Amino acid sequence: EVQLVESGGGLVQPGGSLRLSCESSGFTFSNTAMKWVRQAPGKGLEWVSSIHGDGTTTYYADSVKGRFTISRDNAMNTLYLRMDSLKTEDTAVYYCATDLALTVGVGYKYRGQGTQVTVSS
Repeated sequence: EVQLVESGGGLVQPGGSLRLSCESSGFTFSNTAMKWVRQAPGKGLEWVSSIHGDGTTTYYADSVKGRFTISRDNAMNTLYLRMDSLKTEDTAVYYCATDLALTVGVGYKYRGQGTQVTVSS
C-alpha cells in the first residue's frame, strides 16, 4: 500500500522559511518521480514542483521559482520542500504526490493527507 505522510507545516511570518517533509512507503521510492501540489483556501489544486527519481531533474511553477527548493533523500525514502521568502499567497495545504512518471501539473496517482502552511503576520 502506497503511503505518503507530510509534516513540517505551520504558521510563519512573511519572509520566513519552512521545510516540508514527506515520508514515503509501499513503493520503490528511488525509482519514482515525486511532486508537491498545494491548495489555497477556496481555490483549486496548484502544481508547485516536481523531481525525477534520482533527484537530478527538477521543475518549478513560476510562482515559486527562486524561492522554493525540492529535494529528496532516497536512502530515507523522504521528499522535501524547502520554502524561503514566504508570501501570504503561499498559504495553502501542501500535498506530497506522485504520478509515478515525471510530470508537471496537478495530476497524480497517489497523494498524502497534506500539511497546512499559513503565512501571516
